[in-house]
Amino acid sequence: MESSLDRIDRPWGERTPYGRAEPWPTRVDSCLADGVQPEAVARWVQSASLLDSGGDAMDIAVLDGRIVGVRGRAADRVNRGRLEPKDLFGWQANAAPDRLTRPLVREDGELVETDWATAMDRLVSRSRRLLDTHGPGSVGFYTTGQLFLEEYYTLAVLARAGIGTNHLDGNTRLCTSTAAESLKQSFGCDGQPATFDDFDHADVIALFGHNIAATQPVQWMRILDRLAGSDPPRLLCVDPRRTEVARHATVHLAPRLGTNVALLNALLHEIIRCDRVDRDFVEARTVGFEELAERVADCTPAWAARVCDVPAARITEAAEVLGGAERLLSTVLQGVYQSHQATAAAVQVNNLQLIRGMIGRPGAGVLQMNGQPTAQNTRECGADGDLPGFRNWQNDAHVADLARVWNVEPETIPHYAPPTHAMQIFRHAEQGSIRMLWISGTNPAVSLPELARIRSVLAREDLFVVVQDLFLTETAQLADVVLPAATWGEKTGTFTNADRTVHLSDKAVEPPGEARPDLEIFLDYAARMDFRDKDGGPLITWHDPESAFEAWKRCSAGRPCDYTGLSYDRLRGGSGIQWPCDERTPEGTRRLYGDRFDWAHPEVCESYGKDLVTGAATDVVEYRSFNPDGKAVLRAAEYLAPHEEPDEEYPFQLTTGRTLYHFHTRTKTGRTPQLNAAAPEVWVEVSAEDARRLGLGQGDPVEVSTPRGSLQARLRLSDVRPGVLFVPFHYGYWDTPSGSGPSEKTPPRAANETTITDWDPASKQPLFKTAAAALTALDHDGGTR
Repeated sequence: MESSLDRIDRPWGERTPYGRAEPWPTRVDSCLADGVQPEAVARWVQSASLLDSGGDAMDIAVLDGRIVGVRGRAADRVNRGRLEPKDLFGWQANAAPDRLTRPLVREDGELVETDWATAMDRLVSRSRRLLDTHGPGSVGFYTTGQLFLEEYYTLAVLARAGIGTNHLDGNTRLCTSTAAESLKQSFGCDGQPATFDDFDHADVIALFGHNIAATQPVQWMRILDRLAGSDPPRLLCVDPRRTEVARHATVHLAPRLGTNVALLNALLHEIIRCDRVDRDFVEARTVGFEELAERVADCTPAWAARVCDVPAARITEAAEVLGGAERLLSTVLQGVYQSHQATAAAVQVNNLQLIRGMIGRPGAGVLQMNGQPTAQNTRECGADGDLPGFRNWQNDAHVADLARVWNVEPETIPHYAPPTHAMQIFRHAEQGSIRMLWISGTNPAVSLPELARIRSVLAREDLFVVVQDLFLTETAQLADVVLPAATWGEKTGTFTNADRTVHLSDKAVEPPGEARPDLEIFLDYAARMDFRDKDGGPLITWHDPESAFEAWKRCSAGRPCDYTGLSYDRLRGGSGIQWPCDERTPEGTRRLYGDRFDWAHPEVCESYGKDLVTGAATDVVEYRSFNPDGKAVLRAAEYLAPHEEPDEEYPFQLTTGRTLYHFHTRTKTGRTPQLNAAAPEVWVEVSAEDARRLGLGQGDPVEVSTPRGSLQARLRLSDVRPGVLFVPFHYGYWDTPSGSGPSEKTPPRAANETTITDWDPASKQPLFKTAAAALTALDHDGGTR
C-alpha cells in the first residue's frame, strides 16, 4: 500500500512497469486522517471517484460516524487500486464547516434559513403559478455532472413528462457534449467505442487536446507504467502547452489555437497519400470515404503548416507515427471540445481511426473522453439535452417507446424541436421567457462564459432561481431558494465513468444537519406537484435509489446503454461493469463495434447527424439515402478561421483549462487543505519569449483583458506556445472578501470574466479556447504600469 504523504509533489506515485498486453499490476493507494490507523477503521464502504471522469474505485473509511479516509479498490478494472490526489484528499470537503445544513429563502433581499416545508412550498407554488400563466416553457433546469444516475433519471422524468419542458440540460454541455455529438455523427449513437483496457494493448496512443496527466491522472499512471515496461507505446500529443504528456511524447504538435481541423485534415491527407488506409474495412463498414478523400486532397502538411504554425516536417512525422501503428488508440478532450470547430475536429479523429480500421479490437479504438465524473449518466438518462436511453427526438417511434415506458401520451414529451441546450437556456432566461431556473449541483456564476452577463441574468427580478448544492456558492448567493444537498459518501447511487463502467457508491455517513440526497429532493417535488401518468397514477413510481435504478433498467432495455443485466447486488463487492450488460452480455461489454455498427441504422440511431458548419439537423430521408445499411459515417469538414482573431489591441490568444489539483469551481477541492495549498491562486501562463518581449518576469502581477472583461493574476513562465495565454478556470470568489464576484476589494480573477459567448454549431458546447486577449503589467497595488 503506497503512502499518500508525497502525492502532491509526486501526484502519479511509484511506477509498476508492465509490458504490452500484460495485466496492469495492482497498487493500492490510501489516505487516512491524522492519527487513524487502518485497523481502527470501523467500516470500509465502497464507492468511486466523484472528482474526475475516470471512475477510480475506492473504499471510504468510516469511524465514529465520520469519513476518515479512503483506499483504492485493488479488484477494480478501472484503477487496480490507484488513486489520484483529488481522490486521496477530496473527501475532507464533506466535513467543511460552511456546509449548507438548512434551506434558505430570500426575504427582503436577503437569504434567511427556513424549514423544508416552507422552502418546498415556495418552489411548488411558483412552479404551479408559472405553469398556469406561462406554460411549461417558462420552467428550465440546469444540472451537473456530479449527481448519480438515479437522480438524473428522476429529474429527466419530472422535467420532460411532469413539467413538460424542453429546457433541461447539464453543465456537461461545457465539457463533453462534443464527445457525445461526435460519436453520434460517426457511429449514429453515443457510447464510448473503446475501453481503458486498450491502453494495455496499443502501440501508439494519440492524445488530441487531452492533458490526461491532469484530467484522468490514474489512466496517465497506466500509460507511465507502460512507458516504463517492455515494448512501450509511442505517444503523439497535440497541445499548445508543453504538458507532462508532451514531455513524454514521441511527437508533440503545438498548433495555433482554433486550427485543429486544419491539422487533422493534413494528417488524414498524409495517411491517404501514403496508402495507410484499410481499404477492406472502409469498403465494408463505412460510407463517405470518397468525399473525405476529396476534401483533404489539398490539405498538405505545407498548407497546414501555414495555417497551424507547426513545421510541416513535424506534421509528416506525426502522420508516419499514426500510419505505422499496428494498434492505434486515440483520445480526445477539451483542447478539441472547447475550441473552434469542435465537433468537426472530434469527428476527424473518428475518421482517422475508421480509415485505418482501428476500431473494436484490443488497443485499437477511440476514447472521446468525458470531463466530469457522471457526464455519461446525464447523456444516458436524458438530463443533458438528449432523450433517455439514447432515443432519437426526431424519430416518432422512439418518442412513442419512451412514452410507453413512462405511461404517458407521446405528445406529453416535448419533441417539436431539439432539446434546449444550456447556452440557449440562459439566453431564454435573459430574454424573459424562462421565468424559473432550477440549478442543481453546479455553479454557472463561475463556470459559464462572460460572467458579467451570467450574473446579470441570475439577478433578474423576473427570474425565480432555485439552487440545490452543498455550499453557498457564487450562484447560490443569487438564488431565491437554496436547498442543502447531500453528496458522495452521504447517499447511495450508481454512476458511469468515461469508458462505460458502472460503479455503485454506497452511503457511508449521514449528511450534515437537514441536508437531503438530491433524489429525495426530486421525489419530494414530484409528489408535491402531483405529477400523473395517463391512467391517473403517479408519474414517478419509485421511492429510493434501488427502485429508481430498477426503473432506469426498464427504460434502458433494448437500447445501446442497456443496464438490464446489472443490479445493486451485482455491483457490490467486486469490480465495476461496463454497459451494455444484458442477458446476451452478462459480464458487460469491453468494446463496441467489434463486428458491426449496431446503432447506426436509420431505424435505431440516436441521431441522423448535423451539418458541421451550421448545426442544422439532417432528416431521416437524407440519412437513409446515404446510409441505408447503418454503417459508420466518414464526415468531411472544411477548415474555417476562428470567429475571434488577435489584433493590435488584443494580440494574444487566450485558452483556459484545468490544474491537476482542482475540480470545477473549487467548491470541494478549495476546501481540502492539501489540494488548496498545492494551487491556492489563479495564474497566467505565458511563454518565456513573450515575457521577455514585454519586460515581464516570473510572479509579476498582470491583467488579462478581452472585449468581455478582465482578470488579474500572477505571471507564470511556461512552455506554452508563443502568442498564447493560459489561465486555469477553477477560481471564483467564494473565498475572497466579496464572496460572489469582483468588487472594490476583490479584483476579478475568474477566467470566465473574459471568455466569449459562442458555441459549436453542432454540439452547442461553449468555446472557452478562442478569445483574443491583451496582457498588461500591473504594479503591486493593482494599477496598470
